[in-house]
Amino acid sequence: MHHTSSQDVLTVRRLRLGVGVVGTALPVVLPVGFVLVTGDSRLLGSISGYYHTPMRDVFVGSMCAIGVFLISYRYRRFDDVLTSLAGVLAIMVALFPTSLDTVGALSRSDVLVGRVHGVAAAGLFALLAVISLFRFPMHGGGRVRNGVYRVCGAVILVAIVVALASVLLPESVRDAAKPVFWAEAVAVLAFGVAWLVKGESLFHRGAVP
Repeated sequence: MHHTSSQDVLTVRRLRLGVGVVGTALPVVLPVGFVLVTGDSRLLGSISGYYHTPMRDVFVGSMCAIGVFLISYRYRRFDDVLTSLAGVLAIMVALFPTSLDTVGALSRSDVLVGRVHGVAAAGLFALLAVISLFRFPMHGGGRVRNGVYRVCGAVILVAIVVALASVLLPESVRDAAKPVFWAEAVAVLAFGVAWLVKGESLFHRGAVP
Protein backbone atom coordinates (compact mmCIF):
# COMPACT_ATOMS: atom_id res chain seq x y z
CA MET A 1 0.00 0.00 0.00
CA HIS A 2 2.53 2.53 -1.15
CA HIS A 3 0.10 4.99 -2.77
CA THR A 4 -3.21 5.42 -0.97
CA SER A 5 -5.96 7.95 -0.65
CA SER A 6 -6.65 9.71 2.63
CA GLN A 7 -9.78 7.56 2.99
CA ASP A 8 -7.70 4.37 2.65
CA VAL A 9 -5.28 5.62 5.30
CA LEU A 10 -8.18 6.45 7.63
CA THR A 11 -9.70 3.00 7.11
CA VAL A 12 -6.42 1.27 7.95
CA ARG A 13 -6.03 3.38 11.09
CA ARG A 14 -9.55 2.53 12.18
CA LEU A 15 -8.92 -1.17 11.69
CA ARG A 16 -5.74 -0.88 13.77
CA LEU A 17 -7.69 1.01 16.43
CA GLY A 18 -10.41 -1.64 16.45
CA VAL A 19 -7.91 -4.45 16.90
CA GLY A 20 -6.08 -2.53 19.63
CA VAL A 21 -9.18 -1.57 21.60
CA VAL A 22 -10.61 -5.09 21.63
CA GLY A 23 -7.21 -6.58 22.47
CA THR A 24 -6.54 -4.30 25.43
CA ALA A 25 -10.10 -4.56 26.75
CA LEU A 26 -10.57 -8.32 26.57
CA PRO A 27 -8.32 -9.40 29.51
CA VAL A 28 -10.15 -6.91 31.74
CA VAL A 29 -13.72 -7.21 30.51
CA LEU A 30 -13.93 -11.00 30.79
CA PRO A 31 -12.96 -11.45 34.47
CA VAL A 32 -14.69 -8.25 35.60
CA GLY A 33 -17.84 -9.14 33.68
CA PHE A 34 -17.75 -12.65 35.14
CA VAL A 35 -17.65 -11.24 38.67
CA LEU A 36 -20.50 -8.81 37.96
CA VAL A 37 -22.72 -11.43 36.34
CA THR A 38 -22.08 -14.38 38.65
CA GLY A 39 -20.80 -12.84 41.89
CA ASP A 40 -17.91 -15.32 41.72
CA SER A 41 -14.60 -13.48 42.18
CA ARG A 42 -12.27 -16.34 41.26
CA LEU A 43 -10.10 -16.18 38.16
CA LEU A 44 -10.43 -18.98 35.66
CA GLY A 45 -7.44 -20.95 34.48
CA SER A 46 -7.30 -19.22 31.10
CA ILE A 47 -8.94 -16.44 29.13
CA SER A 48 -10.39 -19.09 26.82
CA GLY A 49 -12.04 -20.72 29.82
CA TYR A 50 -14.58 -17.88 29.91
CA TYR A 51 -16.19 -19.56 26.89
CA HIS A 52 -17.80 -21.94 29.38
CA THR A 53 -19.32 -19.13 31.49
CA PRO A 54 -21.99 -16.46 30.98
CA MET A 55 -19.20 -14.41 29.33
CA ARG A 56 -19.17 -16.77 26.34
CA ASP A 57 -20.80 -14.28 23.96
CA VAL A 58 -18.29 -11.58 24.92
CA PHE A 59 -15.35 -13.93 24.37
CA VAL A 60 -16.62 -15.30 21.06
CA GLY A 61 -17.73 -11.90 19.81
CA SER A 62 -14.42 -10.28 20.71
CA MET A 63 -12.29 -12.97 19.10
CA CYS A 64 -14.42 -12.97 15.96
CA ALA A 65 -14.20 -9.17 15.82
CA ILE A 66 -10.41 -9.35 16.10
CA GLY A 67 -10.42 -12.01 13.39
CA VAL A 68 -12.56 -9.95 11.01
CA PHE A 69 -10.45 -6.84 11.65
CA LEU A 70 -7.25 -8.76 10.91
CA ILE A 71 -8.63 -10.38 7.76
CA SER A 72 -9.96 -7.02 6.52
CA TYR A 73 -6.65 -5.29 7.20
CA ARG A 74 -4.78 -4.41 4.01
CA TYR A 75 -1.26 -3.02 3.91
CA ARG A 76 1.72 -4.59 2.16
CA ARG A 77 1.19 -8.01 0.61
CA PHE A 78 3.24 -10.02 3.10
CA ASP A 79 1.56 -8.17 5.98
CA ASP A 80 -1.80 -9.04 4.43
CA VAL A 81 -0.89 -12.73 4.41
CA LEU A 82 0.24 -12.69 8.05
CA THR A 83 -2.75 -10.73 9.35
CA SER A 84 -5.25 -12.77 7.32
CA LEU A 85 -3.82 -16.01 8.70
CA ALA A 86 -3.87 -14.54 12.21
CA GLY A 87 -7.50 -13.52 11.65
CA VAL A 88 -8.49 -17.05 10.65
CA LEU A 89 -6.74 -18.42 13.75
CA ALA A 90 -8.52 -15.87 15.97
CA ILE A 91 -11.89 -17.04 14.64
CA MET A 92 -10.85 -20.66 15.18
CA VAL A 93 -9.96 -19.83 18.80
CA ALA A 94 -13.50 -18.46 19.19
CA LEU A 95 -15.34 -21.31 17.49
CA PHE A 96 -13.31 -24.27 18.81
CA PRO A 97 -13.55 -23.90 22.61
CA THR A 98 -10.92 -24.98 25.07
CA SER A 99 -11.66 -28.18 26.97
CA LEU A 100 -12.95 -28.11 30.52
CA ASP A 101 -10.68 -29.69 33.14
CA THR A 102 -13.29 -32.26 34.14
CA VAL A 103 -11.76 -35.66 34.74
CA GLY A 104 -13.57 -38.45 32.88
CA ALA A 105 -16.16 -36.12 31.37
CA LEU A 106 -14.48 -35.37 28.04
CA SER A 107 -15.52 -37.20 24.89
CA ARG A 108 -13.10 -37.86 22.05
CA SER A 109 -14.61 -34.95 20.11
CA ASP A 110 -14.17 -32.65 23.13
CA VAL A 111 -10.49 -33.57 23.29
CA LEU A 112 -10.07 -33.01 19.54
CA VAL A 113 -11.79 -29.62 19.66
CA GLY A 114 -9.64 -28.63 22.62
CA ARG A 115 -6.49 -29.57 20.73
CA VAL A 116 -7.58 -27.54 17.70
CA HIS A 117 -8.17 -24.61 20.04
CA GLY A 118 -4.73 -24.97 21.60
CA VAL A 119 -2.93 -25.16 18.25
CA ALA A 120 -4.90 -22.19 16.90
CA ALA A 121 -4.19 -20.11 20.01
CA ALA A 122 -0.46 -20.91 19.93
CA GLY A 123 -0.28 -20.10 16.23
CA LEU A 124 -2.19 -16.86 16.73
CA PHE A 125 0.10 -15.63 19.49
CA ALA A 126 3.20 -16.62 17.50
CA LEU A 127 2.00 -14.67 14.45
CA LEU A 128 1.12 -11.64 16.56
CA ALA A 129 4.63 -11.72 18.04
CA VAL A 130 6.18 -11.91 14.55
CA ILE A 131 4.07 -8.98 13.34
CA SER A 132 5.05 -6.83 16.33
CA LEU A 133 8.73 -7.79 16.30
CA PHE A 134 9.49 -7.75 12.60
CA ARG A 135 6.73 -6.22 10.47
CA PHE A 136 5.61 -3.13 12.40
CA PRO A 137 9.16 -1.75 12.89
CA MET A 138 9.90 -1.99 9.16
CA HIS A 139 7.68 0.87 8.10
CA GLY A 140 9.29 4.04 9.44
CA GLY A 141 7.69 4.15 12.85
CA GLY A 142 10.44 6.07 14.64
CA ARG A 143 12.71 4.98 17.47
CA VAL A 144 10.17 5.08 20.32
CA ARG A 145 7.33 3.48 18.39
CA ASN A 146 9.58 0.75 17.01
CA GLY A 147 10.86 0.12 20.52
CA VAL A 148 7.28 -0.33 21.73
CA TYR A 149 6.57 -2.82 18.94
CA ARG A 150 9.64 -4.88 19.79
CA VAL A 151 8.89 -4.87 23.51
CA CYS A 152 5.30 -5.96 22.85
CA GLY A 153 6.48 -8.74 20.54
CA ALA A 154 9.04 -9.93 23.09
CA VAL A 155 6.41 -9.88 25.83
CA ILE A 156 4.13 -12.06 23.70
CA LEU A 157 6.93 -14.57 23.12
CA VAL A 158 7.78 -14.71 26.83
CA ALA A 159 4.09 -15.19 27.64
CA ILE A 160 3.93 -18.13 25.22
CA VAL A 161 6.92 -19.75 26.93
CA VAL A 162 5.41 -19.19 30.38
CA ALA A 163 2.09 -20.70 29.32
CA LEU A 164 3.78 -23.76 27.80
CA ALA A 165 6.16 -24.20 30.75
CA SER A 166 3.31 -23.98 33.27
CA VAL A 167 2.38 -27.61 32.56
CA LEU A 168 5.53 -28.55 34.50
CA LEU A 169 4.16 -26.95 37.66
CA PRO A 170 2.26 -28.98 40.26
CA GLU A 171 -1.49 -28.82 39.75
CA SER A 172 -1.95 -27.10 43.11
CA VAL A 173 0.39 -24.30 42.03
CA ARG A 174 -1.37 -23.91 38.67
CA ASP A 175 -4.74 -23.74 40.41
CA ALA A 176 -3.53 -21.06 42.82
CA ALA A 177 -1.35 -18.94 40.53
CA LYS A 178 -3.31 -19.22 37.23
CA PRO A 179 -0.13 -18.89 35.12
CA VAL A 180 -1.91 -19.55 31.82
CA PHE A 181 -4.52 -16.87 32.49
CA TRP A 182 -1.88 -14.28 33.34
CA ALA A 183 0.34 -15.26 30.41
CA GLU A 184 -2.60 -14.99 28.00
CA ALA A 185 -3.78 -11.73 29.54
CA VAL A 186 -0.35 -10.12 29.26
CA ALA A 187 0.09 -11.39 25.69
CA VAL A 188 -3.31 -10.09 24.56
CA LEU A 189 -2.68 -6.76 26.27
CA ALA A 190 0.73 -6.43 24.59
CA PHE A 191 -0.84 -7.28 21.24
CA GLY A 192 -3.50 -4.61 21.78
CA VAL A 193 -0.95 -1.96 22.76
CA ALA A 194 1.15 -2.67 19.65
CA TRP A 195 -1.87 -2.15 17.42
CA LEU A 196 -2.94 1.01 19.24
CA VAL A 197 0.54 2.43 18.65
CA LYS A 198 0.45 1.33 15.01
CA GLY A 199 -2.91 3.06 14.63
CA GLU A 200 -1.39 6.19 16.21
CA SER A 201 -3.85 6.18 19.10
CA LEU A 202 -0.75 5.94 21.33
CA PHE A 203 2.59 7.65 20.58
CA HIS A 204 1.28 9.53 17.56
CA ARG A 205 3.73 9.68 14.66
CA GLY A 206 5.71 12.92 14.87
CA ALA A 207 4.99 13.39 18.57
CA VAL A 208 7.82 11.05 19.57
CA PRO A 209 11.24 10.42 17.96
